[in-house]
Amino acid sequence: MTHNNSNGGPDSSAAGPEWPAGFRAYTGHGGLRADGDDISIVVSERPAVSAAMFTTSLFAGPAVVLSRAHAAGRKLRAVVTLAQNANVATGRQGADHAAEVVGRVAGLVDIPADEVLIGSTGVIGRPLPMDTIRAHFDAAGRRGTGAFTAAPQAVARAMMTTDTRPKTAVRTVGGARITGVAKGVGMLEPNMATMLAYVFTDADVPADELDEALRAAVDRTFNCLSVDTDTSTSDTVAVIANGAAGPVDRAEFAAALADLCLDLTLQLASDGEGATKLLRVTVGGARDAAQAKRIAKSVVNSPLVKTAVHGADPNWGRVLMAIGKNTGERDIVPERVTVAFGGTEVYPAEPTGETLAKLTEELRASEVEITVGLGIGGGTATVFGCDLSAGYVRINADYTT
Repeated sequence: MTHNNSNGGPDSSAAGPEWPAGFRAYTGHGGLRADGDDISIVVSERPAVSAAMFTTSLFAGPAVVLSRAHAAGRKLRAVVTLAQNANVATGRQGADHAAEVVGRVAGLVDIPADEVLIGSTGVIGRPLPMDTIRAHFDAAGRRGTGAFTAAPQAVARAMMTTDTRPKTAVRTVGGARITGVAKGVGMLEPNMATMLAYVFTDADVPADELDEALRAAVDRTFNCLSVDTDTSTSDTVAVIANGAAGPVDRAEFAAALADLCLDLTLQLASDGEGATKLLRVTVGGARDAAQAKRIAKSVVNSPLVKTAVHGADPNWGRVLMAIGKNTGERDIVPERVTVAFGGTEVYPAEPTGETLAKLTEELRASEVEITVGLGIGGGTATVFGCDLSAGYVRINADYTT
């Protein structure tokens, strides 16, 4: 298995990733934002199998409701994304608009409507500007599928809302390629899925195994991510496999998919709204993995921990607070708990002034790691997030104005 990402990291390729065999993409400006591409479509030229997961929000938007129904058939071939408008809390009109967009895309790429997944992301409570969207699809129809020349980087950019950079990743397994695109930097505390993340592969993988691999990957990656504790109404993650490259080793494919999802997860965490640092929290010695994840999420979601990380303040008391507020976890005993920043234990040890100065310097890095030991059992989990800065407040205070 080989891999690289295309988002400016050490493995990035100047040309960016490519689509797997048999996939094509389109981006264009549909009037959802003032300028720049805001509509994207990715389609497989051949039949495919798919798996998808969606938000558990009670206010799931029409795009999620419609896509859930289509995803149940496990034969999705295309994904259309509308950026800057979530089309949520828009009533019957919103559902009709989502269905119309799907129908137009299906006609454009000549596939059944129930093989199209739709994602819609942005402001909640505003209807889609259908006049401009219709005009856009009318023009796209006149150009035909010859306009489907967009690269993954262009699709990821067209999906952005408050993101500061597009997020893409690619892995290879045998002769097959796996390419992923994602967006999301706020309203991000996944339940069942997260933000918008789409994965496309030319590997030949049976639908049930694809679903199993996706759920396992999401559980260890996207569902271990949190920026601000808020679950979006529009979260969707999906994988489409068209089999053009033939069969691959199933275990290697599952590992590559999980690795790609982790890559995208880290990109999302480090680009959290207002973020200046990636925060990684690992909890070990738990009763089981579920308990470890709960405690780790409690730490990574704490505003006091996040602000301490932002200020490079090695205040381990805030970590203890974040653990201790889980009053239902009766098997956590303070005398057995350990806390470390980086590789330096701060509790129950008593750091010297020299150690504190070193820790402060380490906390100024772009990535910060907090490790907690519970001293109960063998459960472990790692979750990902970011610091909390004044930038987050400014972005969200002014979001719709």
